[in-house]
Parts: sequence; structure tokens; C-alpha cells
Amino acid sequence: MPKKVNAQIKLHVPAGQANPAPPVGPALGQHGVNIMQFCKQFNDQTKSREGLILPVVISVYEDRTFSFIIKSPPSSVLLKRAANLAKASGTSGKEIIGKVTKKQVEEIAKQKMQDLNTSDLGMAVRIIEGTAKSMGIAVEG
Repeated sequence: MPKKVNAQIKLHVPAGQANPAPPVGPALGQHGVNIMQFCKQFNDQTKSREGLILPVVISVYEDRTFSFIIKSPPSSVLLKRAANLAKASGTSGKEIIGKVTKKQVEEIAKQKMQDLNTSDLGMAVRIIEGTAKSMGIAVEG
């Protein structure tokens, strides 16, 4: 018989740097999950992706065990990394603060494909281009 899910927790955690401090500790502690066990498992699985902030969905079961799914980084994080920016434009649409190539956008779209609501690469590229435009990043090519 499958375990009954008690709660689902969605967090954004830096890869390889999960620790019991907020936001991880309080979110898991209120459901009675072993925080250190989660941190060790998460850090082991994300060592190769240092520097990225990863969304994670944690399913907490009635017996206080858990499982988690690590999703791909947000498009905005990948675009900022591709354009070598610290943060997005404060006045998007008016001010262009960076540039990315069409090839870079396509690579980001391929990486995000499983988390986007399309199975067509062309549409995925358009979604990423829209995110870039809203951040003040121009797409060249």
C-alpha cells in the first residue's frame, strides 16, 4: 500500500548548500522531518550544480519520511548567468542591460524543457525569449 502524503513543500535552495537555517529548517521542522537527513541527501545530489538555485518539491508522508524532486533552475537564473549579470533590469522594456545569443536561449530552453508546459522546442525558445525581454536582456541572432 502506498504511503499517504501529508504535505508538499516547495523551496528554492542553493545547490550543494542546504542547511538547517531558514528557509529549509522551519519549513521541514513544522512537519517533523529529519532536517539533517534532507540536507545531506540534497547536498549529495546537487554537488555538481554549485552556484545555482534549485527548486525542490518535498513530499512528506504520514510516518514523517520524505522524498523530493529537484527541478531545473529558474529561467531567470540561467539567463542572468548566460548574460553575466548580477541582477535583472529595474525598468524592463525601457532599459536593456545585457545580451544573449539565440543559441544560448536554445540551450536554456533544452535544459528547461521538462519543466515548461510545452513539448515543442520552438515554443520553449519563445517562452525563454519572453523571460529575457521582461528582464531587460536582448536576444541577438
